[in-house]
Amino acid sequence: MKLTVVGCSGSFPSADSPCSSYLVEADGYRVVLDLGNGALGALQKYVSIYEVDAVLLSHLHADHCVDLCAYWVARNYRAEGCPAPMPVYGPAGTPERMARAYDMPENPGMKEVFEFRTLTPGRFDLGPFRIEVAQVNHPVDAFAFRLEHDGRSLVYSGDTGESAELVELARDADLFLCEAAYLDGRDTYRAVHLNGREAGEHATAAGAHRLVLTHIPPWTDAELNRRDAAAAFAGPVHIARAGAVYEI
Repeated sequence: MKLTVVGCSGSFPSADSPCSSYLVEADGYRVVLDLGNGALGALQKYVSIYEVDAVLLSHLHADHCVDLCAYWVARNYRAEGCPAPMPVYGPAGTPERMARAYDMPENPGMKEVFEFRTLTPGRFDLGPFRIEVAQVNHPVDAFAFRLEHDGRSLVYSGDTGESAELVELARDADLFLCEAAYLDGRDTYRAVHLNGREAGEHATAAGAHRLVLTHIPPWTDAELNRRDAAAAFAGPVHIARAGAVYEI
């Protein structure tokens, strides 16, 4: 598998990165995990937006899904004609939420351009990938994803506070892409986000092999979160950067 960080800024875009979006490729199949603010433009650096095979939305906060509106425009009004409907996996209510975001009637909404499929905890096959979905700890319905291919595994936390379900999902993961939006000692709201220390603790509890911290907002010093994670996790710890590529 190849993971490309399209965007990784938490909550709102930074000067250097769009919000959350990650391109995962294997055997010529391309899946996009989340499509936050500014991600659709950046995605075009790495792949034609008409060659993406599916989109998985972890939850319906704007910094993870709102560029699906721009994607609808790009597909619906394509000069060569609208491509066949593309699968979009998201929480219950995704079609209605995206129609409201674009201020269009909910029926048909975007359903002629995207084939919406509702996420629930469990497993399913998507192209060459085996996908496992777990519900995590966030104020809205939110999911984490495990993608497996050819004996390798990538786990993406989405947005979450402390979560035993996430630890289990990330068990022995080759790469754990984990949010670390909070700064330890400064941000104390529970059941919303992890800080760097907590991300490291989750990686250790899961026995993950490599940890990549993401969803760090522009007002937080990412190096402090990396330091805190490294104190709690003995393996390699990286900070996600837009354009970074990881071979798994």
